[in-house]
Amino acid sequence: MAVGLNKPVLQVAGYQNSGKTTLMTKFIQEAKRQDWTVASFKHHGHGGAPLIAEDKKDSGRHFQAGALVAGVEGGGVLQITAEKAEWQLEEILCLYDNFPVDLLLIEGYKQADYPKVVLVKDDKELELLDRLKNIQAVISWQPLIMKKKSYPVFLLEEEEKYLDWFVQYIGKKLGSLK
Repeated sequence: MAVGLNKPVLQVAGYQNSGKTTLMTKFIQEAKRQDWTVASFKHHGHGGAPLIAEDKKDSGRHFQAGALVAGVEGGGVLQITAEKAEWQLEEILCLYDNFPVDLLLIEGYKQADYPKVVLVKDDKELELLDRLKNIQAVISWQPLIMKKKSYPVFLLEEEEKYLDWFVQYIGKKLGSLK
């Protein structure tokens, strides 16, 4: 569990096109099958701001007038604009910690120190495992030759196995909160 948060956090990390969004979707669906509620967050790592509808009405005017943070909500969409170059993950997680959910899933933010599942496409990407912290499991597109491992390694097609691992892992974290 992340420091200061009252729910488990699990990251899904890997290089571009490694299957992060697909894996996040599978984890979210499995959590729903377990009757767990999930909040998810994705890092937009492609440079620039993500595409969101610009509010040229009230909250946009609030921000232009000098509000440090301005938001608008409607139809289940919450948009927050802040006067900063980039939100820090910890700031976002503080917001998310207020949602009535059982766990938080994060896509991206490879360098953050939260527990993570790492996707690896081939042996060339193994260096990622040496650079990242707090790896809990690895899912690989092909069999890997690894010198040491202190975490389970699954093949991408072993969906049932890594989803079972996910249920066990999150179940233990949720159980320790009671």
